[in-house]
Amino acid sequence: MNDNVKDGKRRYHAPQRAAQAAHTRHAILDAARSLFVRNGYTATTVSEIARDAGVSVDTVYASIGRKPVLLRELVETALSGTDQVIPAQQRDYVRAIGEAPRAEDKIAIYVHALAAIQQRLAPIFLALRDAAATDASCARVWAEIGDRRARNMREFAADLRGTGQLRADLSDDEVADILWSMNATEYWVLLVGERGWTPERFRDWVIEAWTRSLLIGPGPSRE
Repeated sequence: MNDNVKDGKRRYHAPQRAAQAAHTRHAILDAARSLFVRNGYTATTVSEIARDAGVSVDTVYASIGRKPVLLRELVETALSGTDQVIPAQQRDYVRAIGEAPRAEDKIAIYVHALAAIQQRLAPIFLALRDAAATDASCARVWAEIGDRRARNMREFAADLRGTGQLRADLSDDEVADILWSMNATEYWVLLVGERGWTPERFRDWVIEAWTRSLLIGPGPSRE
């Protein structure tokens, strides 16, 4: 009987603990994001993050980690759109791209997702870029994410090639470089941040630019 009571208590308290841990993680990430964007990575201390999150410094370290880990988590969760890191292949839009039969549909799905992602990602990604200039750990994260993005665009180019609609005079590497340059946060910031484009205008422009410059023509059912 005592064992059953103990098991019942464990089952009762486990969801509460999980919910509290998720709440704490969210508070820490939210505080870190606000401080990194407002004050910069270097000027922000873990003590300030803990204060704004309403937790102790030890809790910040135990829940997520030190400043470079916090910054990486902010980038990864901005890409995922949740407080948890979701591998690219498990994201809904990546699956939808793989299932779409036509190149123009794959491009549209990706760019719609890109416009949503950049609204979350751009401020913290610029903080990472600035931090990378002086912090070796952040520089490694910056380089790693850039390399990963390039590999992902190479896979995307190959996927587009499989539709038979990519221009024959462009190699997959050239297509990947074009995709990589125009999906960059810097490109978003230039047009949306500095020139005042809306996210919708940016999205429509990139879809049109990629469709016209990379594909040999409209798909079989496109009017």
